[in-house]
Parts: sequence; structure tokens; C-alpha cells
Amino acid sequence: MAMFLIRRIGHGILVLWLISVAVFGLFFVAPSNVAQTLAGRQATPETIALIKHRLGLDLPVWKQYFHFLGNALKGNLGYDYYHQVAVTKIIAQALPITVSLALGAAVLWLLLGVFNGVISATHPRSLADRGLTLFALFFYSFPSFLLGLLLLYFLYFRLTLAGFNWFPAGGYSPIAGGIGPWVQHLVLPWIALALLLAATYTRLTRGSMLDVLGEDYIRTARSKGIRESRVVVVHGLRSALTPVITQFGIDLGQLIGGVVVTETVFSLPGLGQTAVVAINQQDLPVIIGIVLFASAAVVVANILVDIGYAVLDPRVRLH
Repeated sequence: MAMFLIRRIGHGILVLWLISVAVFGLFFVAPSNVAQTLAGRQATPETIALIKHRLGLDLPVWKQYFHFLGNALKGNLGYDYYHQVAVTKIIAQALPITVSLALGAAVLWLLLGVFNGVISATHPRSLADRGLTLFALFFYSFPSFLLGLLLLYFLYFRLTLAGFNWFPAGGYSPIAGGIGPWVQHLVLPWIALALLLAATYTRLTRGSMLDVLGEDYIRTARSKGIRESRVVVVHGLRSALTPVITQFGIDLGQLIGGVVVTETVFSLPGLGQTAVVAINQQDLPVIIGIVLFASAAVVVANILVDIGYAVLDPRVRLH
């Protein structure tokens, strides 16, 4: 286990370094003029040159990169070009919003997807199986922004007109301000994400469960007179969850890195929306900081997935 973790951490560091090089390079390939934007249209060439010098944009690209890399190794990701706020502070402010959105939605889609998948697998070709399959295909093909807008229209706009102020239009209420307002602001984005991703988990769990329920050890367990519910949940579901855990780790890592569409539709100032603003403004330190954080989340999620393999299925060995 120790050697496995060392290898995976080493690979993760290499991936993060390559991503930082790629993002840094793309910033200078794309047409942009940060200094001109900051100075304004009427700025003189001398003013623009002064801003470039203060930001270090007049240095060769490789010098700028190694300056950034040296600071990053010390935990300093630089400062926002426009407001001179530390990138780490910007990430720290947006992260609780994205984590709240991702974790709440993850609980819903995992419970919904696994439950539906088990029901479909234990009742193949039945009316319930066909109905759940239709549910999965419908939401799997549904555009995320459209689902979010429909939820806002029916559960916010129409209910508000009817005098039921159950859901706010958007924004975020910190959990420190109370569980009720926190849940109230996030329940619609949770539902939007959960319905989209639960479809994938329904199909994934169904296929995996059907394979597992046909194994010899399942037939042996049934022949011993073990209750069917115990056979399905204890013996079948545990082995069938291996591909589900893989997908869950990847999805959760990506969501913590930022949910751009959902955060935009529901006006949540999380990492995804912050990244979009930074890209539009060509704010390099913020862009790189969020991309590196998102990449680190995916790397950590994949390591945890591999460890989860060994816990769920003793036949799996870490190499």
C-alpha cells in the first residue's frame, strides 16, 4: 500500500506539472492584452508598459513560468490581476460553495442511481425495469442548463406566483447562517445535478448487478437458504459496486473542481463560475490556480478509488 501511494502521488505531481505548463502556454498563445484592459482604452503606451512591468508580463515566458512555479511550491499561487487578491483566498472563498453543491448532489444521485439499478437488476425485463431504463435514458440525454432552467421556472417562478416562497431564485447562503437557508438555496441545484448523474449510475449498477447475480458464489449462497435480500445486498451489491465507485470518484473529483453550467444557471459563485470570469478577463493566476486545484481533486479522487477497490473486493490487488 505504501509503495502504491508513493507511485500514485508521484504520477499525480507529474500530471499537475504538465497541466500547469499547458495552461501557462495556452494563455500566451491566445490573443489577449491584460495590460491594455487594465489601463483602459485611452491609456498611453507608457502606462501600459508600466502595468506590464508591475505584473511581470514584460519578462520572457519561461521566466514568468519559473517565477510562478517557485512561488507555487511555497503555497503562493499569485494575485488576481484586477483586484490584487491572493488566488488562494479566491479559491478558499469559492470552494465551500462548490463542495456543498457537489457533496449534496452526490448523496442524492448515488442513492437514487444505486437503488434504481438494483431494482432493475433484480426485476429484469419487468415494468419497473423498463420504466427505470426510460428514466435513465431521458435524463441522460437532457441538457443540464435546460433542466436547471425548468426547475427554476416550475419550482421557483410558478410557485412564487402562487404564493409559495419555498425556493430562492439563486445565490448561496453559508451553512453558518443556518441549515435551513443553506439547504433551501442548494436544493434545486442538487436536484438538477442528481437527476442528470443518477441516470448513469442506474445503468451502471444494473449492468454490474446482472453480471454479479449470475456468478457461481451467488447461486451457492442461494442454495444455502440465505435470504434473497441478504444475497442481493451483502453478496451481490458489494462486488457490483466496484465500477460504480470508479465512476463516483471521477465524477466527484470533477465536480469539486467546478460545476460551470449549474453554478451559472443558479447564480452560485463557486469555483466553476469564478473560473469562467477569470477566463473572460484573461486573469492568468486565477485560471492556473483553479485548474491546478481541479486537477488535484481528480488525482486524489482516483487514488481513493483504487484504495476503495481493495476494500470492496479483496480479490483486487494494488500494483
